[in-house]
Amino acid sequence: MSIPVLELEKADIYQRDNLVLSKVDFTLNKGDFYYLIGKTGSGKSSLLKTLYGDLKLQRGLGNIVGFDLKQMKEKDIPFLRRKLGIVFQDFKLLNDRNVFDNLEFVLKATGWKNKTDIKDKIHEVLEKVGMKEKYYKKTFELSGGEQQRVAIARALLNNPELILADEPTGNLDPKTSLEVMELLNEIHQSGKTILMATHDYQLIVKFKQKTVKCEGGELFEVVQQTV
Repeated sequence: MSIPVLELEKADIYQRDNLVLSKVDFTLNKGDFYYLIGKTGSGKSSLLKTLYGDLKLQRGLGNIVGFDLKQMKEKDIPFLRRKLGIVFQDFKLLNDRNVFDNLEFVLKATGWKNKTDIKDKIHEVLEKVGMKEKYYKKTFELSGGEQQRVAIARALLNNPELILADEPTGNLDPKTSLEVMELLNEIHQSGKTILMATHDYQLIVKFKQKTVKCEGGELFEVVQQTV
């Protein structure tokens, strides 16, 4: 049986006062992996920002991991984000801290108290992304690919119901992009639900998944050609 993690119905997505996507109908079920594609400025990032509470849903219906996007108050946003894993193009790591401290900061901010539990969880997620041996390194000492692995580990900390990835390979070279994509695929195969914005069509062709496109103010599903 399909269990919806995200449902949008006739949702209008705004960037400031500009309507960028209108009447969006989209359902993401538990265990799905969808690519979100479209040109720069087509509304991909605005859609993701609406989903994690950075932009308000002004018209239409939206429900994500049990939160009503229309009715959501400012004070609800931290609770929403605990149920989401968010991966950014520019990593958004704290450069003055090492890898372990970056992840500890997130756990403490989301209510974790027990030191042993915190340590165990950090080592668990770092192992998943192949970064356990580098827990003591400052983030600026890591390569771009390693920083993105840490960012993915951070997204996994609170066992999210949905991972939102905004151009996670956008700042990486082709080889590193492939490695990060393989990692995201493994995470998906372990049962996670992923919505990933990307403009890297080579990755989409190599790692085939369902795809939705932002174009001309609309969001629609596109069928990939099978060769």
